[in-house]
Amino acid sequence: MSSTRRIHQYWSIRELTYRILDGAAVVGGALLAQLQMPGSHDRYLVAGLIATIVFHIIAEITGLYRNWRGISLERELLCAVFTWSFAIPFMVTFGYVTDSFSYFPPQAATVWFAATPLGMVALRILVRFALRRLRASGYNTRRYAVVGVNELALRLVEALENAPDLGLTLLGFYDDRPEERTGQIPEAVGKKLGSISELVEHAKQRRVDMIYITFPMRAEKRIRSILNQLGDTTASVYIVPDFFVFELLHSRWTNVGGLPVVSVYENPFYGIDGFVKRAMDLALGTLFLILASPAMIAIALAIKWTSPGPVFFRQRRYGLDGREIVVWKFRTMTVCEDGAEVSQAVRGDSRVTKVGAFLRRTSLDELPQLFNVLKGEMSLVGPRPHANVHNEEYRRIIQGYMLRHKVRPGLTGLAQVNGYRGETNTLEKMQGRVELDLRYIREWSLWLDLKILAQTFWAVLRGQNAY
Repeated sequence: MSSTRRIHQYWSIRELTYRILDGAAVVGGALLAQLQMPGSHDRYLVAGLIATIVFHIIAEITGLYRNWRGISLERELLCAVFTWSFAIPFMVTFGYVTDSFSYFPPQAATVWFAATPLGMVALRILVRFALRRLRASGYNTRRYAVVGVNELALRLVEALENAPDLGLTLLGFYDDRPEERTGQIPEAVGKKLGSISELVEHAKQRRVDMIYITFPMRAEKRIRSILNQLGDTTASVYIVPDFFVFELLHSRWTNVGGLPVVSVYENPFYGIDGFVKRAMDLALGTLFLILASPAMIAIALAIKWTSPGPVFFRQRRYGLDGREIVVWKFRTMTVCEDGAEVSQAVRGDSRVTKVGAFLRRTSLDELPQLFNVLKGEMSLVGPRPHANVHNEEYRRIIQGYMLRHKVRPGLTGLAQVNGYRGETNTLEKMQGRVELDLRYIREWSLWLDLKILAQTFWAVLRGQNAY
């Protein structure tokens, strides 16, 4: 009977430390709340322990204790705060159903709910600062070597050198091939120290702690040979799959029946990230709609009085995962094209009405899409949706075009604030827009969304490419 081969995930010391510190922040917040309403010290301690259990259950859902290497501290802190926010309603419900928290007055609960996330944030910042200081001083560091001199190896070293929190120091590169076959290693990156056999000797001498193999996956026999040789050492060995040299849209490890798989093209909005983005869409979308309501009423009346036809223009476009949605806009033309042929507006377009010209220049014609945002069909920020006929045209000639539909389309996007607003009358312009759309998906963060929203107002004021 053969054994099942699995990729195991273990709790690291760092992860365990964060779990303990988070528990201390929760219990500490409860005890701090007790000072606001003197009573049984033990009862507040029990409440804190119950809340800690609830918090850690919610943390498994939000992915708080996943590996945050290479991800900004801001995103980790945001995840911690939102995990606590998720835990509060479950905790309160459990407490009052079991009558465990009946002695908590509102003022004490307020102190607890506010002090706990502040403690989590402060402790995480302190841990990262301490780790950086320790590793900068030479403590808790490990030496690593790279097998293979190729593009993947150079990218790996760059990534590791840009992550000082890992505490890794490059020893050098090892490869049996001559330099004319591998190319030169930039001096700023490192140097080649020898052949594979020399690496094995260095590993036996414990000069290297970790070894990364970056040969292509097609070199299976070669990799097996190296692994057999390194099996006589105590170094930790890792294989870096060469599919990471591809343009991954959003990658993450998962498993199917114990077998490891990695996503290549994936939606980045899972767990807490998806909740944060949707919460921002609902909050800001509602606010923008309230503020824009008087202007929208005035625009509707102006359209109705100055040209025959409907107030709104509705057009079928692709939404999340390529599902068809109906996008709303104020009508700005004498026509409402939504068929097999849709012509983009050009400068001096005779189809544009007088009111429509003003609306297009100021992007006020897009305001009805706030309803699409609130319905969940669109987002405030994301790739701008195109007419279906344009989607079918460009998906055939631009590689990766349809990947922009792995997220909800947006009212505005990274492309629009970087000069790709309005007409795309050449293939190069559409390629530039798609490249920026995919970059947005790869690099998304809440701060990026807020930055794009702020830049959108400036782009609208300039009125560039809007006609």
